[in-house]
Amino acid sequence: MPIRCILHWQPNQGTVVNSQVLNEISQCVETLNGVKEGRCKASLTFYRPNLRDQSVTIDFPRDFLGISMLELPNKYFFIIRGQKIVLEADSSILLIMEKLQSYKSKVALNFEGVLYKLGDFQIRVIKVVPNQAESLRGIMVEIEYLPISSIEKSKQIMEEFIDIWKEIVAKKSLAGQFMHAEPNYAEYGLGDNYTSQHTAVQYAAALAQLIQSAQVRN
Repeated sequence: MPIRCILHWQPNQGTVVNSQVLNEISQCVETLNGVKEGRCKASLTFYRPNLRDQSVTIDFPRDFLGISMLELPNKYFFIIRGQKIVLEADSSILLIMEKLQSYKSKVALNFEGVLYKLGDFQIRVIKVVPNQAESLRGIMVEIEYLPISSIEKSKQIMEEFIDIWKEIVAKKSLAGQFMHAEPNYAEYGLGDNYTSQHTAVQYAAALAQLIQSAQVRN
């Protein structure tokens, strides 16, 4: 599977994320002669245990994340951040969870965007919006390098491309910058060969960064 790298947009102190910034970032991809290839979407859901008796001491996760991706309709990913566990399941697991009622969905966020092709690279410009609303909560850019699936071998190429990308965005003089927090994949038992589980872990890490930067700004 091709390597992916997710960057999140961090607005400057006192500024907000809005659709104008999103449009400007999309224009940056067009500056690189990116060709629109279609739409992309992922959903991330926070789950909490459905405890009927709050006094019961529990030895199962107090919360975890569920992630679905448009390009993998038959898969569903779980991330238990406390124990650093990532699991890949069949999407039918959602029906089982619904029947069991052991966990309930607390918050659901959609990652919606446009996929652009640039030679050996693909860029997804993504807006983060709550499931039942249109309000923009964040912006992410996902950079994918198609020829290589080794994280180590693609590292230098990816870093150079990210530098070019950041320079192009900087020319727009927008009130913020793209940040990249590479997760420690080894903590999740993931190796050098890139998989969909790596992408799920990245989504969780990028979202944590988005939430953290929003809390700092507020």
